This record gives sequence, structure tokens and C-alpha cells, in this order.
Amino acid sequence: MKRTIAVCLGLVALASPAAAQSPVAVVEDIKGKVTGAEFMDYVTPKSVIKIGDGGSIVLSYLKSCRRETINGAGTVTIGTDESTVADAGLLVEKTDCDPSQVNVTTRETRAVAATVLRSVDNKALPEPQLTLYGSSPFVEAKGRGTLTVRRLDIPGERQQINLGGTQLRGKFFDFASENVALAPGGLYAASFKSSQIVFRVDAQAKPGATPIVGRLLRLE
Repeated sequence: MKRTIAVCLGLVALASPAAAQSPVAVVEDIKGKVTGAEFMDYVTPKSVIKIGDGGSIVLSYLKSCRRETINGAGTVTIGTDESTVADAGLLVEKTDCDPSQVNVTTRETRAVAATVLRSVDNKALPEPQLTLYGSSPFVEAKGRGTLTVRRLDIPGERQQINLGGTQLRGKFFDFASENVALAPGGLYAASFKSSQIVFRVDAQAKPGATPIVGRLLRLE
């Protein structure tokens, strides 16, 4: 029995680093037969995605801002900043995104956002934690609750959306689908349940369904 327990603990120890890996890319689009990933999945290094005949996938890397469109039957292995593609066709483009997105998680941003938002009450504008390069945010907000986006640099602008849990995959709300855009250059705070983040919209940001990685707000 002792030996069995020791072996099990060893396997857990080996599995822990893989389980703790942070996501490096997001699946922005899928068409046709694709296994190993779904739309708006976050993928980690060494993940393998298989594409069938006529299928395609669009992957955007959170740190390198590399956007890959992969078409046709083949295999995709996720790397840290780019994919390794076997057999399928690959089209690469550089898109506008904030590399700090890879480190912006709900747990890390709650305390920081709460602190900087208190500074707003004292009339001092905070530094943004993230820059969006599309003016119609794509927000990750899971379940039911009220999503609030308010402008900090110019008082008065405020978006408040009651989410009933029926959003895309139960956790994604797209401002572009509602034809709503924020002001380019504006400084905003978004909150959902206990999660908060302060962000700026880039001065050149465009409205609508621009690449998701450039307008993603993660408020789990």
C-alpha cells in the first residue's frame, strides 16, 4: 500500500507543472472539423490540435501578438509564441495587442484595480493595467451578474449590462455584437462581481469585430 501511495504521489508531482501552465494563445475562430480546441478556448504549450479536410482555425498568441490562420487537414502544436504546423496551410499576421494580457488574471488584478479605483475617488487618474486595440471590448464574464464599464478620465460615460448567464459559452459578451464602442483614447474601469480592471482604449482603436486578442477583457 505504501508503495502504491508513493507512486501516485510521484505521478501527481509530475503532472502538476503541466496543470499549472498558463495559457499562451486564444482560439478566435473555428470552421469545419477541428479536434482538440473550441472557439474561445485558451490553449497551453504542447497542446495538439487536429484539423480535418476543409477545416480551419484562427489562433492568436497573447504575448507575441502573432495571429495564425491555419487551413486544411493537418496538425497544430502550440508553442510559447507561435505554433508548429504540419501539413496544413499557414497564414501569419502581426496584430495589435497588449502583451501584458498574458499576465492579467482575475486574481492578480482584483487588489490592484481596487487600489487604483480608490485613487480615482481622490481625483487622481490611475495608470491602466491593459490597453485595448479595438474599441468594442470582448469581455469574459462568467455566469450571471452586472457588467459595468465606466469612463474615468471624463465623467458621465457608463455602460451597464445585466448578464443572465446566456452569453456566448456562458461567459463571453461581445460589445461588437451590440454595435457598442467605447471612445478611442479613453480611460475606463470594468467590473463584474468581485473582478475589476482598469484599461485604456488605444487612440487608433476601431469599433466592431476587430481581432479578439486586441480587445479582450478577462473578468471571470
